[in-house]
Amino acid sequence: MKLTYKHTVTACFIGYIVQAIINNFAPLLFLTFERDYGIPLGQIGILIGINFGVQLTTDFVAALIADKTGWRIPIITAHVLAAAGLIMMATLPEVMTNKFLALVISVVTYSIGGGLLEVLISPITEACPGEDKAAAMSILHSFYCWGVVGVVILSTLFFAVFGIDSWKILAFVWALIPIFNIFLFALVPFGKLEKDDEVRMPIGRLFKNKYFIIMIIIMFCSASCELSVSQWASAFVEKGLGVNKAVGDLAGPMMFAVLMGVARLIHAFLGDKIKWSLERMILYSSVLCLASYLIVSLSPLPWLSLIGCGICGFSVGILWPGTFSLASESIRGGGTAMFAILALFGDLGCGTGPMVVGTVASALGDNLNIGILVTAAAPLMLIGCLVIYITLKKSEKTKKSA
Repeated sequence: MKLTYKHTVTACFIGYIVQAIINNFAPLLFLTFERDYGIPLGQIGILIGINFGVQLTTDFVAALIADKTGWRIPIITAHVLAAAGLIMMATLPEVMTNKFLALVISVVTYSIGGGLLEVLISPITEACPGEDKAAAMSILHSFYCWGVVGVVILSTLFFAVFGIDSWKILAFVWALIPIFNIFLFALVPFGKLEKDDEVRMPIGRLFKNKYFIIMIIIMFCSASCELSVSQWASAFVEKGLGVNKAVGDLAGPMMFAVLMGVARLIHAFLGDKIKWSLERMILYSSVLCLASYLIVSLSPLPWLSLIGCGICGFSVGILWPGTFSLASESIRGGGTAMFAILALFGDLGCGTGPMVVGTVASALGDNLNIGILVTAAAPLMLIGCLVIYITLKKSEKTKKSA
């Protein structure tokens, strides 16, 4: 059977599920690592930083080399590393004396794979033939949300049936998904980002492009908007509503991920029926995001703050994929390097937002409300950048029609 671009898109969808697995499976096991391997929570926290730092470094390196290597070799390598990291996480601690080092090696391995996935999946999808690129990008990114939901629910069910001590078996099961996708990406066709008459833009020229500068700020703010609430949602719900961790995980991050995925599907399937341009949809989403931050941080009622968390998840749904699509529309010839740099600034936002929330909250007696209120600066900056972008575009059209 000859594989088509539909199979390429399917492989990209699965790729984002792989990304969800490697980002969300290990955190479910942190207390198990502490109990079984005697690793203190302080060192386990370092694993989170390593995962983020390695993916960030991979984004940077990929920005320099991705356009030179083509897509097939690095995307297959990404899946090999993702599968290897999951398998190593289950096996290395059993054969190494230093359990923490064994986990570090595993995390570094799958984090390199995750960084490559983040850089490559979006441009591969964007290059596939099709009319509505923004809709395809929204569907693609919704699969990360469904991947998060699937990892949490299926892992929780597995642990309930077979016990948490059987987690190594589940690690092997999750590794089968990237292994399957290796063979799919080895066979599917790849399109081209540039049209035949377009010249690929060097990285130096990218940073001289006014629209690109706006896009990287938008991406940074979009990621910060998303992660500042989602990373603290469980703790916020537990503390505010006085519930246990299991309920906090379901009512917080799970609800956030589901509503974010729903927003992306609505944009994909109903976006053409809403007579708003992509930039205006992102702008209105940013305004809704700002409103959700104010509800979460200022509401005196815990249940209303919980609703605010859900609204935030819905409002950030199209920000990340929409920024990719907007950049692709505005900056012709950016190539994979453009997507890699956007992903790099997205990762910076992913780390900065939650860090600011935690730092401010800790300084004010673990007051998460104030921590989240301070990071409302991100949606405010996002709104400002989008207003500037829309104004520049309108001015450009006026000059052309004059």
